[in-house]
Amino acid sequence: MSRLPADHADRLSLADEVHARPYATLATPERATYAAVLIDAADRERELEHLAALCTRHDVAPPAPGATHFSDCVGAVRVKWERHTEFSGYTFFVPGTSSQPFSEPPERLLPEGWLAGIPGRTIVAAHAQLVRGPEGMPDADWLGAHFGGNVVVGGEIGDGAGLAFTDFRIHADRCARFVVVDRSLSPRQAGRMLQRLFEIEAYRMLALLALPVARAEGARIADVERALARLTGEIARDDGADESLLSELTRLAADVERALVETQFRFGASRAYHDLVRARIAELRERRVPGMQTIDEFMSRRLSPAMATCESVAQRLREMSERVAQASGLLSTRVEIAREKQNQALLASMDRRAKLQLRLQQTVEGLSIAAITYYVVGLVGYAAKALKASGVHVEPDIAIGVAIPVVAALVALALRRVRRRLHHD
Repeated sequence: MSRLPADHADRLSLADEVHARPYATLATPERATYAAVLIDAADRERELEHLAALCTRHDVAPPAPGATHFSDCVGAVRVKWERHTEFSGYTFFVPGTSSQPFSEPPERLLPEGWLAGIPGRTIVAAHAQLVRGPEGMPDADWLGAHFGGNVVVGGEIGDGAGLAFTDFRIHADRCARFVVVDRSLSPRQAGRMLQRLFEIEAYRMLALLALPVARAEGARIADVERALARLTGEIARDDGADESLLSELTRLAADVERALVETQFRFGASRAYHDLVRARIAELRERRVPGMQTIDEFMSRRLSPAMATCESVAQRLREMSERVAQASGLLSTRVEIAREKQNQALLASMDRRAKLQLRLQQTVEGLSIAAITYYVVGLVGYAAKALKASGVHVEPDIAIGVAIPVVAALVALALRRVRRRLHHD
């Protein structure tokens, strides 16, 4: 019984991950066909069903549900399938050579229409041949028979254990071509080298998916730069249209942020794929063949500028987002200051109105004292007259005269007390 603590839930799956996609073991001569297919998440199950149908047809155990790789012999063809983040790779192997270079690819041994029925869109298709080759270095005629007179790149691989050649062209059969010449490659080494060549082509094409995006965004960035230059010029003139300028800047910022969101994944994936291309080329351990460009040099001259373009556009988008944000912040500050001035003016106007209302209220209070005094004194006069009529010695006029100041004082005191109580509340 183990004395270790309990295993992490993912320990076994993570430990097996490095062994999940072993390289094929190839015996020279061998033919291979590789296809990389971009596939949507919704078609993942249909992809497994399609592969399972091929296995069932040849009495082979299909991949388990949720599997990400599969390798087995299906009839006369050895099939290897791998699922990646946004694409799936299919490799088909058949031993032996063909009568003419690339005239009998392994795909022809598959059931009619099965390869075309794979869900997704082809991004890479390539044929490869693992051969012994001529003694010494292949001449132009030998290379021309394999690549149709195209410019060929390549060199020694595996520190001289083999040779690899390609033209990185799509031929009439819609496939690229690779030739690996076996000098002293072991079967596993031959499988690794051939797989690396396929992966270089696959990752190269996947990295270049960002190039059309970069070209389209480059034109959009130029439009945004012109619009931003116009808006900043209008901001500098300060002609009082800040609100409309802020609205336009907000729309411009939204366009830039939308472009960033739409392109962030593609540009990030492009950088990752480019790093993988560089890593796979380094793993080839190339050595130069006199008079021929190496795969490393070809990628440095052809792929690296495209990747630099993508990185430049991604950087321009990030910088544009910052510049639009700065302009929006500057204009927002100015708009806020203008609004604060408007608020101050409004408050001053409200203060003047309040003072005017106070004066009017004081005037009304004075009139109210007079009116109330008038009515109360009138009542006093009526009361004095009534008393005099009943025989009481009272002079109504004197009573009224005495009552006026007393009533006025009492009314003023009462109104003052009411005003104080309201102010306190």
